[in-house]
Amino acid sequence: MKTAQQWFDEYAVSHKNETNILIHFICVPAIFFSVIGLLMSIPTEFLENFFGIYNPFLENWATVVAVIMLIFYLRLGFWHFIEMFLFTAVSIIGNYWISKNGNLAIISILIFVFAWIGQFYGHKVEGKKPSFIKDLQFLLIGPLWVIKKLGTKKT
Repeated sequence: MKTAQQWFDEYAVSHKNETNILIHFICVPAIFFSVIGLLMSIPTEFLENFFGIYNPFLENWATVVAVIMLIFYLRLGFWHFIEMFLFTAVSIIGNYWISKNGNLAIISILIFVFAWIGQFYGHKVEGKKPSFIKDLQFLLIGPLWVIKKLGTKKT
């Protein structure tokens, strides 16, 4: 398995243009957030029927998928795991709030579509294909790359 730095270095190759980077700072977290919302919108009867009992951990598909994703981040490093755990928790809480105050599925679909339009526009400006076309794991690297990039001060 590649190290986090190897993933970041490879991801950075197609993310050098300042406009594309700015678009990524907005759209990558929006896509992550919307995917959590879409997963939370899937009915959970299957989960309850499959396991035979109600389990609050299996409240929605987002928690199940989040555990799998977080294992990927843990393999990259403990602090990467913590950062993505916090971002995932904020996304789940935010989507829970939306679900109580609006139509989560519709809002998530709209965010997802507009954020991907932004992403593809950013890559058009960049002149390079999105990294996930080479390896789907870059869909998991993108949010962590944004967190790392936002946390790095320019000198």
